[in-house]
Amino acid sequence: MTNVVFAQTDNYKNAIDNFQKNYNAEKYEDIFNSFSLEMKQALPIDKTNQFLTGLKSQVGKIEKTEFVSYQQGTYATYKTNFEKAVLAVNISLDEQNQINGLFIKPYEEPKKTESITVNALSNYPTDIAEIIFSKSKDFPNNTQLSIALIQNGKTKYYGIIKVNDTIKPYVNQNKIFEIGSITKVFTSTVLASLVVEKRLKLTDEINTYYSFPFKNNIKISFESLANHTSGLSRLPENLDLSNESNPYKNYGKKEIEEYLKNLLKLENEPSKIYSYSNLGAGLLGYTLGLSQKMSFQKLLEKRVFDKYKMKSSYTTSQKLDDRLVRGVDQNGEFVSNWDFDVLFGGGGILSTTEDLVKFANAQFNPKNTELALTRNPTFDISENMKIGLGWHILKTENGFNWIWHNGGTGGYSSSMVLDAEKKNGVIILSNVSAFNPKMENIDKLCFELMKQNENQ
Repeated sequence: MTNVVFAQTDNYKNAIDNFQKNYNAEKYEDIFNSFSLEMKQALPIDKTNQFLTGLKSQVGKIEKTEFVSYQQGTYATYKTNFEKAVLAVNISLDEQNQINGLFIKPYEEPKKTESITVNALSNYPTDIAEIIFSKSKDFPNNTQLSIALIQNGKTKYYGIIKVNDTIKPYVNQNKIFEIGSITKVFTSTVLASLVVEKRLKLTDEINTYYSFPFKNNIKISFESLANHTSGLSRLPENLDLSNESNPYKNYGKKEIEEYLKNLLKLENEPSKIYSYSNLGAGLLGYTLGLSQKMSFQKLLEKRVFDKYKMKSSYTTSQKLDDRLVRGVDQNGEFVSNWDFDVLFGGGGILSTTEDLVKFANAQFNPKNTELALTRNPTFDISENMKIGLGWHILKTENGFNWIWHNGGTGGYSSSMVLDAEKKNGVIILSNVSAFNPKMENIDKLCFELMKQNENQ
């Protein structure tokens, strides 16, 4: 599955990807140039070349990297498969996202402790309870999952909470979670609604809505932002990620305009390559707001939340009181919520499974032209995956099309998959951090429940 989680700590994701690319291409000088000043002094260019050349001759190229853990404020560890060995690559970054620590050693699998988590889901159907328990038992205490199973348009809710190493049923379908990157589907839905009303065209360039030329006169279409083919990088380079607990809060109008005027660059040729971009989705939302002369948050409330009667969906975590489920880190400690300014369209919505079920049911209405437009394929990513507007379209083993998106922020993970023809779906909201090494279990649980749903 493509990694489209909103945060694995985006700065570290960029760092390990660039390290792999430059290492495999033997561009050791580019790796050296990504070092901090202190690192350059500790490992001058000749020693960097010597170290990396020696490493390459011993273990070969990097075939894949897998995020293992993130020690907040210190370093990230990646299980790294080289051609001839499996090593742990530890990278630490300074506030400018320059590498100020690089330590490579033999990889040791984390010691597995025998799970002592108790399964107290006896009042749920046995098969459902076993699947949920198997995928959630390794999450920390204070974890909540809110799950909606939709079968032929009818919904059942299964909530859980982990307390005292026991997973118990918990009614939480009306509790509020950050949904992370599932927001991108809603941002694209706003775009589709404006297209259906002929206020915009997918091929229109966003440049029209800015009073200044973009750097190098680069042109960007609405569609390319919605399907991640704009060529934009994952994040703007003037985003300060040093505030790890709330990285998007202070990225506003001034910063996005500075980026578009002076820093904008394309990493790929537009409309040729799919490359997931939080920047692109954020820019899409912000521009849609400009096009209608209101904030994107207001536009979203008017065109989606109000239209689909999503009365428990919000654009800020403020004043939600005890309805808000607090996010937790990998140790079960509570963390702060994320706030968004101009990049809201990439991941800022908070919602409930009940509200997302309303949105899912609207997808099942064949007369809803704006939602149908978001599900129309616009680009082929691979043999088994396409993308519409926001939605990823997956081809199943049985030849059915599922639409899917997931999300992750500092304290939350989510996953949503629907079969619009069969009116089936699974929605999972959780307060499992995107930095939790086991967060991929949220997607795995979502797909396992969906397969069971389809087979019944």
